[in-house]
Amino acid sequence: MIQAIITNLERGEKLINNISTMEYCDKSVAPYFSSIGAHIRHILDVFDCIFEGIESKEVNLAARKRNELVEINKEAGLAYLHRTINTLKSLENADFNQIVAVKDDLGLGEVTANYTLAAALIQAHSHAIHHFASLGYLINSLGIALPDEDFGYNPTTPREALLD
Repeated sequence: MIQAIITNLERGEKLINNISTMEYCDKSVAPYFSSIGAHIRHILDVFDCIFEGIESKEVNLAARKRNELVEINKEAGLAYLHRTINTLKSLENADFNQIVAVKDDLGLGEVTANYTLAAALIQAHSHAIHHFASLGYLINSLGIALPDEDFGYNPTTPREALLD
């Protein structure tokens, strides 16, 4: 599980390493006017919330740090990505069946549900893939090539279904 998450996040690293700072910060694409850097920051913030809550077994997904520097500075984005990957590597021998109380605001207030640590990480991974798919639209609109053919694709999506 950890290696699959890291492999996916490394796609983000490849993207960041192959674009300019101006492209990383560009907010010109409608309808959301969000930058690549903002998506990267948001993806990594979800992982950070999980990491912050492992010891207490209380994860608050609504308590994201939202470090704006990560959104506008490629080096800060890469550093955050590397910290995330290194923290994931440090979890290789964690008890993924441990229960963590996950709190989030679903739009009508905060709710808390019990997850396993594995379930929380799997959700963060799926969330990253979802944002990479959104980034696919954004980077295509900016005329940037996808970093690889799997960027933003959920591995459970049959390739032939994409052609229908």
